[in-house]
Amino acid sequence: MNRSASILLCTAVAALVALGLVMLTSTGAWVKSAATPYAFVIGQGKFAVIGFFGAIIASRVDPIWLRRGWPWALGFASLLLVFCFVPGIGVDHLGSHRWIHVPGIGEFQPSEMAKVVTLIAMAGWFARWQTEVHTFWRGFVLPGMIVAIPTGLIAIETDVGSALALSVAIGAMFFCVGTRLIYLIPTALTGMGGAGWYIHSDPVRWGRIQAWLDLEANQQGIGQQQWRALLAFGNGGLEGVGLGNGSEKFGTLTFAYSDFIFPIVGEELGLAFTLGTVLAYVLIAVCGCSIALRAGNLFDRCLALGMTCVLVVPAMVNIAVTTAALPNDGLPLPFVSHGGTSLMISLGAAGLLCGIHRRSHLTQDRAEPVVGAKVYAVKL
Repeated sequence: MNRSASILLCTAVAALVALGLVMLTSTGAWVKSAATPYAFVIGQGKFAVIGFFGAIIASRVDPIWLRRGWPWALGFASLLLVFCFVPGIGVDHLGSHRWIHVPGIGEFQPSEMAKVVTLIAMAGWFARWQTEVHTFWRGFVLPGMIVAIPTGLIAIETDVGSALALSVAIGAMFFCVGTRLIYLIPTALTGMGGAGWYIHSDPVRWGRIQAWLDLEANQQGIGQQQWRALLAFGNGGLEGVGLGNGSEKFGTLTFAYSDFIFPIVGEELGLAFTLGTVLAYVLIAVCGCSIALRAGNLFDRCLALGMTCVLVVPAMVNIAVTTAALPNDGLPLPFVSHGGTSLMISLGAAGLLCGIHRRSHLTQDRAEPVVGAKVYAVKL
């Protein structure tokens, strides 16, 4: 697994991107807001090409730049999150302020970039203060204050799903780096209590949970998406109804091209492709953890763990939501769902993982100095 981790990682990512393009060809043609039947897949293909070159650059970036430049990058990412609330710059969709309008690019979702930058900042902080990760201030309070800024801004955008996914990645990094559990456990319990209070006080989110508890009774209301997703899986069965022949994408399953694209995979391609999709994310998780374990220093180890969580945690949540194991949350399926920002940032995260794997090989192949050995030579 050590030497083949990058190969397996890139293979899984390429398979997911290809699956996403194929499914967008099938689902995007029926979206009323699309300019042309193939507008979604063409746009996604362009972002895939940009993300591919971005991944190559990310795999070759000098880690010194990341370790020294993370404060500026975090400030810039936080500023972009603030722009989401500025009239004329921020774009509002269905009551969520998650996008900004960039001239020449179009709509951009800063929270996707902020998640990666936040985890890079955590890796840089712990690498700088690795001898004090067990302390209260530099091992818990100060890094917690740093990550609270972008996480809070993402949550205020009403992108609670992304904020929770980022919180899970941050918590995993705190735990693996060695922060004391006496600090982490009360904080986690307090955070879960606060999230529960917020969800209960928000009529929309509390309604989603009530609908999730009884989808059949709410199949025409707020629980319609998850109910139609289950019907799509049932329609597909083992072999699927055939590519392009699915019926749930014809308006009954809203957002079949983005958040709920996974049920369309099950309906049209069958159980083999849904299990294959899950297997691809399992491979990404295993390869990412392997790369983190083999990393040559603490910065690369933390960064590999963070990038793995960025790719795997949203996928776990999306699959759980579309199979009605969790309430509806609105997270896209990385590499597969429509969304240029998500695709580019996800490919960049995969590129960072490949770069860490390459550097770990260079560290392992370097000859170790032999101390105390005598060298005999013949003088000519």
